[in-house]
Amino acid sequence: MDLLLLSISLISLFSLLLAFNFLHQPRHKNLPPSPSFSLPLIGHLHLLRHPVHRTLHNLSEKLGPVLSLRFGSCLAVVVSSSSLVQECFTKNDIILANRPLVKSGKYLSYNYTNLVISPYGEHWRNLRRISTLEIFSISRLNLFVGGREDEVKRLLCKLWDGYSFEEFKVVEMFPMFMDLMFNILMRMMSGKKNCGDDLKDEERSKKFKEMVKQVLAIAGAGNPGDFIPLWNWIDPTCYNKRVKKLSKTSDELIQQLIDEIRNQNDGENTMIQHLLGLQNTQPENYSDQIIKGLIQVCFSFSNI
Repeated sequence: MDLLLLSISLISLFSLLLAFNFLHQPRHKNLPPSPSFSLPLIGHLHLLRHPVHRTLHNLSEKLGPVLSLRFGSCLAVVVSSSSLVQECFTKNDIILANRPLVKSGKYLSYNYTNLVISPYGEHWRNLRRISTLEIFSISRLNLFVGGREDEVKRLLCKLWDGYSFEEFKVVEMFPMFMDLMFNILMRMMSGKKNCGDDLKDEERSKKFKEMVKQVLAIAGAGNPGDFIPLWNWIDPTCYNKRVKKLSKTSDELIQQLIDEIRNQNDGENTMIQHLLGLQNTQPENYSDQIIKGLIQVCFSFSNI
């Protein structure tokens, strides 16, 4: 009991110190207008309500097209004017190119090194060049048109065989389209059909789908620790533990796929085979970590 009281007292004292530091932190000059009421530790987070875009719209009507909010220890600027947004992404695009370095990006994006979250710089420009030329170019995508056509035919046959003889049937198409995109992507990357022709491939497909689903869920969900450092220290939801475990699972699955294709002596020229071929001549630009990060990005795009 004494230990519990001591722990509570220490946490309370630490929280008060953080709150004092928050209230007396140096103010930035020339910031856009901001709501006057800001709470210790959490700042303006208490103002956010679902749907968030309506909350921001209501604030912009009161404070103007550009306003500043403090999300815990992070400063955010909200721009709601279309002309100003255009200026942000044209004239000032490099200044605003970086994304916040959230905790999930550290573990799930190889310490902020994949294309989606990597800070703007030489590494990011190299990843963009690789993606543009070696993955998403018209010539590369045209190599896999046969696989895409085959997967669409498989989906149509599945719909015909499963539902054509029923007078009326409600069919949920969204998961079928998700499977279609996933199967196309897997065929482009590894040549595997993942459609039940091979039990090993089918099992791998299930693991990949579950992994991608979990990564997108945990990356898309808000983590209070990204805005409130004290939350990470306490970690009441075991977020850090979960994201580290998922990071290990994701890395092992993708690395197994790369190693399997690396050890193949023949086969079609898949995306991974192509990148591994470039690895032989440009190892510094096509390391396994870079290839794994590119695969992550492809999976993310397939679920947009």
